[in-house]
Amino acid sequence: MTFATLGLIEPLLRALETLGYQTPTPVQAQAIPAVLAGRDLMAAAQTGTGKTAGFAVPLLQLLAMEGPKVTANSVRALILCPTRELAEQVHASVAEYAQNLPLSTYAVYGGVSINPQMMKLRKGVDILVATPGRLIDLFRQNALKLNQLQTLVLDEADRMLDLGFSEELANIYRMLPKKRQTLLFSATFSDDIRLLAGQMLNDPLSIEVSPRNVAANTVKQWVVPVDKKRKPELFVHLMRKGKWKQVLVFAKTRNGVDALVDKLQGLGINADGIHGDKPQATRQRALDRFKASDVQILVATDVAARGLDIEDLPLVVNFDLPIVAEDYIHRIGRTGRAGNTGEAISLVCADEVNMLSAIEMLTRQTLTRHMEQDFEPEHRVPDTDASGQVVKKPKKPKKPKASGGGKRNLGKWVESGEVAVAEPSIKPVRKVPVFNTGPRKRKP
Repeated sequence: MTFATLGLIEPLLRALETLGYQTPTPVQAQAIPAVLAGRDLMAAAQTGTGKTAGFAVPLLQLLAMEGPKVTANSVRALILCPTRELAEQVHASVAEYAQNLPLSTYAVYGGVSINPQMMKLRKGVDILVATPGRLIDLFRQNALKLNQLQTLVLDEADRMLDLGFSEELANIYRMLPKKRQTLLFSATFSDDIRLLAGQMLNDPLSIEVSPRNVAANTVKQWVVPVDKKRKPELFVHLMRKGKWKQVLVFAKTRNGVDALVDKLQGLGINADGIHGDKPQATRQRALDRFKASDVQILVATDVAARGLDIEDLPLVVNFDLPIVAEDYIHRIGRTGRAGNTGEAISLVCADEVNMLSAIEMLTRQTLTRHMEQDFEPEHRVPDTDASGQVVKKPKKPKKPKASGGGKRNLGKWVESGEVAVAEPSIKPVRKVPVFNTGPRKRKP
């Protein structure tokens, strides 16, 4: 199968050829014809399998072939993304696909001044990529109109439909025309989210090109048990032992990101970090430097877990396990992309065992454990498996008390030789009443 057999027009075929796209991936092969046919769509596929092209390429063709010219402050298609980084990356891909078409594209998100975005929207935009918060701000300031909207795309739809975005999405849905095409793309869909999405879409076509919630088989995954306080020391040890050249590291909190970056920089290691408290320009600069290999270690919260495409990234390290198991799949999906192989290492301490169990249950595999010499944890990480069970270590039987001559004080008892006798001063033990368990006589 080729992109030409999917019915794409020549300007798009030329752009894809320039970008080195040779044959459609499974998700592209199924999604492109469905989008061109105007169907609502729910598409689930592993990270790194070309989901962005699966919705962006046919969407560009629809806009190029039909519909009136976009008017002032209006958009014809809207792509919603959960993070600023993902919005910027999706827009970059859309712009590349549209290089031979007379269509305008733009991205809006928070963390930067809203005024340039308002100015850009005055002439109207064919495809707008946005994060929910900034989209609502622009709409409320009358800088954006949605009456011309033909298609809505929710990228990383599981996160967009999560409770953290429910209020924003409800507000956005009230702004949109009722007659529209809606496309949901993600690597993971829970049953509850699938049910919710089904209520939002009109007779949707469901595409599932790989097992649900399964990490790409191009990524080798393993776990290193360690005590929490020794994680930074272990990370530096593994980095030097493995001679790591480029590593994306995920930490659970913003303070955790800053602390690890400070430690690495203190050791002379070229490291930088990104999280939600940093200005967008700072986050983008750190990401660009990492992609250009000017930064060796990039430490991030889950703002970097979804959609970021870093070419030939060899290694992802989970310094902390994610609270939400699905985020593990997205994190390690930053490596092993586009057919390349990668590696994902998780440093796991005892209080993360439930998170580890949830990840193994979600991915339906038991992660291999490698104990690192001199870093064996004092607080044992209980065994887990893909069934979601945490196997607790059996308690050691108590050693029998030594017998022999002499006397030992045992509270109110004195042990003499092998016979224990009660002290005379101890009151007799009160007898426990015994209930009659025989057959009860019926009252006449």
